[in-house]
Amino acid sequence: MRSMFLNYRILAGACFLVRVSLAQDSVSIPEHRLMPRFPDSEMTSLEFVEDTNYRLILSSLQRTRGLVSSENSEMLRGDITKIIYEVASEFSGQDVFEYFKKEASERNYKILFSCSGRECGSSNYWANDIFGNRVLYGPERNQYYSVFDAATEGREDFVAMYIITRGNRRVYVYFEFIEPGGTQSRIDIFDSDRLLSELQAERSVVLKNIEFENDLSLTRDSDISYLISLLEKNPSLKFYLVAHLYQEGVKSDELIARSHQRANVLLQLLLGNGIDREQIEAYGAGPFAPNCGAERCTDRVELVMQ
Repeated sequence: MRSMFLNYRILAGACFLVRVSLAQDSVSIPEHRLMPRFPDSEMTSLEFVEDTNYRLILSSLQRTRGLVSSENSEMLRGDITKIIYEVASEFSGQDVFEYFKKEASERNYKILFSCSGRECGSSNYWANDIFGNRVLYGPERNQYYSVFDAATEGREDFVAMYIITRGNRRVYVYFEFIEPGGTQSRIDIFDSDRLLSELQAERSVVLKNIEFENDLSLTRDSDISYLISLLEKNPSLKFYLVAHLYQEGVKSDELIARSHQRANVLLQLLLGNGIDREQIEAYGAGPFAPNCGAERCTDRVELVMQ
């Protein structure tokens, strides 16, 4: 798969923009809990906006007296995650639309509004006036827009989706995930170069996207690809892999043994992917060295430079 550039922005009072180069062999492609990515697609843009006002468009667009507007919309407030995926060339916009329509149905999402082609209004309005991203501009006949009520388990969440096939035949899927109750799990991007920079500055980092289902296995959503890439690119550097585990009422000796077992599970996965045994050592710290301030300590794995 080709390398790509990812725009990664976090807006929380202030705005930060980091531009990093991602290669598919160094980082997995994240997806939001409310909707998976299309199977053969690459993320090209990720933006997170915390606790902001958001207008959910629930009708086609039109220009009146010089202003782009919709006949029906709803004002919300919450955390917004915006993601753009580029779809492999062998798939059409309709393929992508049908895939997500089925996915939404299987998740029991309610369709609040949906349109396609020219009935949605000008693609220029959607791309530039609503989404503020010219990459999403294309011929009107090649566009799809849908809004889903993704309320589950007492949460009132929404998904807005826009699909466009540009004039160059590239297909893009754009999501806006609106979570009025706050984001449950924010998406972060970690590539090996960024990880190395953090290690050189801090000497240790908490490894993201690595969680244990139990003491013997990682969760399905865990990602170690960026860690493998870091070790492969820097064979002369050596590290400690330190697992931390805290459970109220459990003796420290047991927690140390179990955390060591977790660290060893991760170590064996790395060795199975060709990492040199001399490059990394695994240890379990149990409940010690919490490093969690006033917050409740959670299980984690740290990578420490030797």
